[in-house]
Amino acid sequence: MSLQSKFISKELSDMFWKEGLTLATAESCTAGNIATFITAIPGSSHFFKGGIIAYSNEVKKNLLGVNAETLENKGAVSEETVIEMAKGAMKSMNSDCAVATTGIAGPTGGTPATPVGTIWIAAIMGEKIMTLKLEGDEGRNKNIANATQKALSLLQKLLQNKENEQ
Repeated sequence: MSLQSKFISKELSDMFWKEGLTLATAESCTAGNIATFITAIPGSSHFFKGGIIAYSNEVKKNLLGVNAETLENKGAVSEETVIEMAKGAMKSMNSDCAVATTGIAGPTGGTPATPVGTIWIAAIMGEKIMTLKLEGDEGRNKNIANATQKALSLLQKLLQNKENEQ
């Protein structure tokens, strides 16, 4: 666990406790790494509902409710798909917030249109959605670590925006 990710995980935990919110994850290319960082903080069971690792389109459709047309027309690695994944995680686990990732960690699987290192992240709370696209291949482990770090940061930003509105 990187020091920065550990710090963000602790800060997120404190924010979820303070706000009384719950969280779910839907992870494809990060394969549960985000959930690992979140649950490394003692007390996370009070707000973390669970996560779905959705490597296949079948799981994206059947467990997260991603529309087959979205997958066919936009692809598994797209902003539309990651938003539907986050919404599906939030709905299926009855949580207040969700974070999702989908992408190509590598070293293979990329195409000219969607090269290795392309990763989409979405954080959602109610009707508020934030997305982020990562590009650039730094190797599988680094791609996963970067996506995890950015997902935690995006979730933190979403929660901070909620706090600033009050």
